[in-house]
Amino acid sequence: MAYTNSLLVVYTKLSPNHSGTRTHGIDTISIHCMAGDCSIETCGEIFAAASQQASSNYGIGSDGRIAMYVEEKNRSWCTSSASNDHRAVTVEVANDGDESTGWHISDKAYAALIDLCADICKRNGIKELKWQGDKSLIGQVDKQNMTVHRWFANKSCPGDYLYGLHGQIAREVNARLNGAVSPDVLYRVQTGVFSVKENAEAQLAKVKAAGFDAFVTQAGGLYKIQVGAFGVRANAEAMAAKLEAAGFSTYITTNGAGSAAASNAYEAGTKLTLSNVGLYASSTAKTATCFVTGDYFLYDGIEIDGMLRICPKSANVEKLPISENVTGWIRASDIK
Repeated sequence: MAYTNSLLVVYTKLSPNHSGTRTHGIDTISIHCMAGDCSIETCGEIFAAASQQASSNYGIGSDGRIAMYVEEKNRSWCTSSASNDHRAVTVEVANDGDESTGWHISDKAYAALIDLCADICKRNGIKELKWQGDKSLIGQVDKQNMTVHRWFANKSCPGDYLYGLHGQIAREVNARLNGAVSPDVLYRVQTGVFSVKENAEAQLAKVKAAGFDAFVTQAGGLYKIQVGAFGVRANAEAMAAKLEAAGFSTYITTNGAGSAAASNAYEAGTKLTLSNVGLYASSTAKTATCFVTGDYFLYDGIEIDGMLRICPKSANVEKLPISENVTGWIRASDIK
């Protein structure tokens, strides 16, 4: 089968410690604890040493950032069990508490773990995470497809704190898979807003062709191309960076305020110095009504159909009514 890696990864340091291509398809997830508050970079350095004879597919830091150390196509050396590692995606999670806390993990690490587990399941066709806390069910993935290191070696991994959360992790991931529930704040990555459905569908096809799992949402009469929803902002930013590297403009919205914010998002009030730029009457107009030169300002920074509204003065920015404060529309490509 064709294996893929998570696009949530923000740091990669591939370890030499692996057995090459798996001999079993991915149908299990094994969550581990680092037994220390290692950054994803430090963990990567540890696994980079051949003398360590250890690795994992992914690592999560206390800051919620996600790293890859062994590609999913390869078997990591993580659970002291070749048969388990050949079928499981292994994830090391940093601990912000010591052994006396059961190797506690941070809220950001936990949210990232849910993001990553849901992503692993979606890409590998795992319809449901199952946990019964029963060692005798190892390999019976129709009954349990989460395993822990302590079942294969004399270790406390993943620590009592994470071990006790496995049932909750399974429930939260399954809710994501079923679209039934989401975190208090979701960071949604969007790459295009269109007033015409056909234009949105054309953009969707381009994004999917580039290898991204995208879909269209509709709100306020607009069609929005969305690529993921994440409980950790850093993971949303990682996805946005992947899209940008593939040539797509992006912005991030939350399910609270719905405000835009990303590295290349347009900001309301940004001053523009234009030179013979076409001015359009609407976001869908095909022909410019005239051409403008001089200083203008982005009215609201919202890109629709590849177009942005401009206004003549900073005092007009986001001021209502729109008809009295907006000069017109310009192509976003004209100011890049």
